[in-house]
Amino acid sequence: MPEPLHLNNPVTERRIFNARLAVCLLIVVLMAVGLMVRAAYLQLVEHDRYATLSDENRLRVQPVAPTRGLIYDRNGVLLADNQPGFTLVIVRERAKDLDQLLIELQSIIEISDREIQRFQKRRKRSGAFFASLPIKFKLTDQEIAKLAVNKHRLPGAEIRAQLVRHYPMGHLTTHVVGYVGRINERELLKTDRVQYSATNHIGKTAIENFYESVLHGSVGHETVETDAQGRVLRTLERIDPVPGSDIQLHLDIELQRVADQALDGRRGAVVAIEIETGGVLAMVSKPSFDGNKFVTGIDSKSYNKLRDSLDLPMFNRALRGVYPPGSTIKPFIGLAGLDTRVVNYYSRVRDPGWYQLENDERFYRDWKKGGHGWRVNLQQALIESCDTYFYDLSFKLGIDQIHNYLNRFGFGQRNLVDLPGEAYATLPSRDWKMKTYGKSWYHGETLLAGIGQGYFSVTPMQLATATATFASRGKTVQARMLVTTPEENWPTLERQKLPNVELKRKADWDYLFDSMEKVVHSARGTARRISIGSQYRIAGKTGTAQVVGIRQGEEYDADALEERKRDHALFVGFAPVKAPKIAIAVIVENGEHGSSVAAPIARKLFDAYLLTKPNMGLKLSNTP
Repeated sequence: MPEPLHLNNPVTERRIFNARLAVCLLIVVLMAVGLMVRAAYLQLVEHDRYATLSDENRLRVQPVAPTRGLIYDRNGVLLADNQPGFTLVIVRERAKDLDQLLIELQSIIEISDREIQRFQKRRKRSGAFFASLPIKFKLTDQEIAKLAVNKHRLPGAEIRAQLVRHYPMGHLTTHVVGYVGRINERELLKTDRVQYSATNHIGKTAIENFYESVLHGSVGHETVETDAQGRVLRTLERIDPVPGSDIQLHLDIELQRVADQALDGRRGAVVAIEIETGGVLAMVSKPSFDGNKFVTGIDSKSYNKLRDSLDLPMFNRALRGVYPPGSTIKPFIGLAGLDTRVVNYYSRVRDPGWYQLENDERFYRDWKKGGHGWRVNLQQALIESCDTYFYDLSFKLGIDQIHNYLNRFGFGQRNLVDLPGEAYATLPSRDWKMKTYGKSWYHGETLLAGIGQGYFSVTPMQLATATATFASRGKTVQARMLVTTPEENWPTLERQKLPNVELKRKADWDYLFDSMEKVVHSARGTARRISIGSQYRIAGKTGTAQVVGIRQGEEYDADALEERKRDHALFVGFAPVKAPKIAIAVIVENGEHGSSVAAPIARKLFDAYLLTKPNMGLKLSNTP
């Protein structure tokens, strides 16, 4: 039998204890050595990696939005500026439960479902998890206070001060300056994600859109240190953004205001051009709308009201409106007749109040029922706007020569070099009709083209530009919005620079200028009413363009027609006659009479420009 173990044997107990102690010490030593080796490995081998992780937990690099460039008129009046505002943003990396956070925010302040949807779209588009995404712009003081009180409940939600685009002139400049709006998905695909990483808005229309690359600037960056809750403690490094360039327009805001007020209550457009530079002094389309409503997002009700309005306030009539030019085209037809020697100063036409082609039963009526007399020459035809004379002249010229001469003045072309959206309109020709309708050209269509009807159409911008070229005695005028210096390599639209209009006899310019002057200043001129009290001489031409056709044997009866089917009223002119400075085109939809409706509007603009001095201080610098 084995020897029994005595538990109270001191020697045995000591031996067991020492053995256990040695094992424990060995384990402790091995663990200590392991920890030291691991510490050494982390400190020496893995130092760079863990230093980076530490900095990422403590430091954050965030983009800094550039300040958008300002827009001024020719006299330094601010047309688009930036105003401080507060925006609610969400940093996704700090939001523990994003869906719950959105619910909490909606319980504290008013955030519409539409704003939530926009935020979700931005979240899906944004590739950076740490990006700050806006959810509500233009916070009120009350909303800011509510969010501040409940900050402990809203991890990841921050209030940030941002500059918000503002248009001091409201609807007065929307069709010229345009507006900015939130970047949508389609625009995001076209933009540089780095440059727009801190930007929520982009130019949507007009100048804001076309000069986006100039106005936006370049993004900056800053490295900030944060605490465990993500609050910024200090800025460690900053690369400042490059602000966008300020730009200056030829636009004269006072002239713009005069045109806007003169058109008030009517649909139409006014374009005024400085003949020497081609600068657009005024470009008004009525009715208009306030672009400020679109900056931070227009509500559905307001947008639908604008979109569905029969008056089309969002449609830029000055650039995209297409109208028959009516009798405003007659000086250009007369010029073609003189230069080709189809007629001369003494050529006369019998006008019984109608014109008829050989072997054609149709009567082409003059606006004056009894006609203008038995011996009407070109000057009288221009002064009294005799249709019969121009029927005859157009027939003699033919559509080919009419197209050739009018094309030299920019009709049927886009002329504005730095604002997109201009319509071509239609300068008809044989080839055009065959390509468009697959049909041959008829002589009767030539007659209609000669009085600015039929297929012939123009935009107010085309009409103003052509009038400016006419006023400069054939020196081509290209319309432009911006005042630029040669060293500014800014974007422009590709527009063909037409050659100057050279006449065989320069005296023909004098004859036509004298005729157009008598349209305004002679006793029988159709625009004679606007000459009353004038301190300068105006050359002009009135026009009335049919909107609906009138059957043979019927007469135009405005009272029997709906207002929107009545004739358009037009006027073109320039002043002063001896040294023209400004050319104007006016179109009033359904205004009926160019002499009594459109011409007085032009007179107000002539007075505002020529009898005051705000237009004399044209600057050529980027900033006023």
